[in-house]
Parts: sequence; C-alpha cells; structure tokens
Amino acid sequence: MTQQRLNSDAIKTALSQLSEWQINADHTAIHRQFKFKTFKSAFAFMTMSAMKAEQINHHPEWANVYNKVDVTLTTHDVSGLTELDITLASFMDNTAAEMSQ
Repeated sequence: MTQQRLNSDAIKTALSQLSEWQINADHTAIHRQFKFKTFKSAFAFMTMSAMKAEQINHHPEWANVYNKVDVTLTTHDVSGLTELDITLASFMDNTAAEMSQ
C-alpha cells in the first residue's frame, strides 16, 4: 500500500499528540531522544520497537549510546512524513512510558 505524505495540518495535529518529538527544518522527518535508566532498558526498548517496525514494515533511523536512543522517523518513498511515522512514534512513546513505570 502506497503511503500519502502528510500535509502541514496533519503533521501539526500528530505532533500535538506525541511526546517530545521535534520536526526537522524542511518538515520531512521527526526526531526524539529517549533516555532510560540502563543500557539493558534501552536495548529492550529498541527490541520492542524493532518488532513493531517489522510488523508495519517501516524502519527507523536510530542510534544507541548506553542508555540513550536517538530516533529519526521519515518515509523515504515520499520524502516526508506519513501515518507510518506517526504510528511508530506513538508506539515508541507508549513503550517508553510503560517502561518507566
């Protein structure tokens, strides 16, 4: 299924429902850094997120250093943001929140 690039209103609405995600200057990607108590927690978050990414066939650009995970989401096929990016960002927000309880 081909994804449609989100317009600026849809992006604004989506960002208002996400936690701490920042949009890049040309509005083609969103970024967030997640911080966990330990490397083990950060890796567990990445594992759960990777399983979701596989499920929806949409993979993040990310990096991990000890307890921090930097994530950038974009849909390369449309050179911008789609619902897949928002879905994965929301999943990551929820997963990180559950892990911090």
